[in-house]
Amino acid sequence: MAKKYYVVWKGRIPGIYTDWTSCKKQVDKFSGGKFKSFATRDEAEAAFTWNSVNTTKTNKPLSTKKHKPSKSSLPTLTNEQVDKICVNTKVFSDGACQPNPGEAGSGISIYRDNRISELWYGLYNAHGTNNTAELNALYQAFIVSKDELASGRTVAVFCDSQYSIQCVTEWAVSWEKNGWKKSRKKAGGEIKNLNLIQKMFSLYQSLKDKIEVFHVNGHVGIEGNELADRMSVLAIVSVEEDFCLYKEKINIEEVLSMRV
Repeated sequence: MAKKYYVVWKGRIPGIYTDWTSCKKQVDKFSGGKFKSFATRDEAEAAFTWNSVNTTKTNKPLSTKKHKPSKSSLPTLTNEQVDKICVNTKVFSDGACQPNPGEAGSGISIYRDNRISELWYGLYNAHGTNNTAELNALYQAFIVSKDELASGRTVAVFCDSQYSIQCVTEWAVSWEKNGWKKSRKKAGGEIKNLNLIQKMFSLYQSLKDKIEVFHVNGHVGIEGNELADRMSVLAIVSVEEDFCLYKEKINIEEVLSMRV
């Protein structure tokens, strides 16, 4: 069956989606929902971009990155769009590595009912990479999501690493079908960080119908992302190998003033 790309112009989160299930979540029972499927990514991006240009600012859909064409179909949420998502729990993940490769650490911030509730940091690796740090952070976000769902709460996860999101929500699907190998058409058959990705994919499969995973840009003032960033750096500074709850009283201004 040929792959389709779905453009959502009017829905809960406008954007371009690579599967019908994700598209349906945005338009199902949404008053005035507007969407359409396209055979190729280029057609979908062209249609979505055209509509973005011809839509008023008060009803502006998510935009794709303008600085260069991207193979990613992930919509990138703005701060305003993050705020408007109606869920009980929002989990932000981020990773840091200084240099890359080098010392790496991961962090997450947890908001319950739109108020900061917990900060976590750790998983220090003296010989890590930015990708491993981001993957580890997203994995921890999934673990938190599982617990939140078990307590009857709705959950959304926000990550600034397109690589991490796509590894787990898109690419791993075909990798698993191919015996956990890349297709022959792609250079190099080895999948980096395979063991971690396999664990993450297994957990994500059990959560995917109950949570949404969104991409946000890093260092653009999205508070949850900025707090997760500071925690990932704290993991490096503290050389903390476990994943630990930040036990100090959370003063957002003080945390944001930490080393970036």
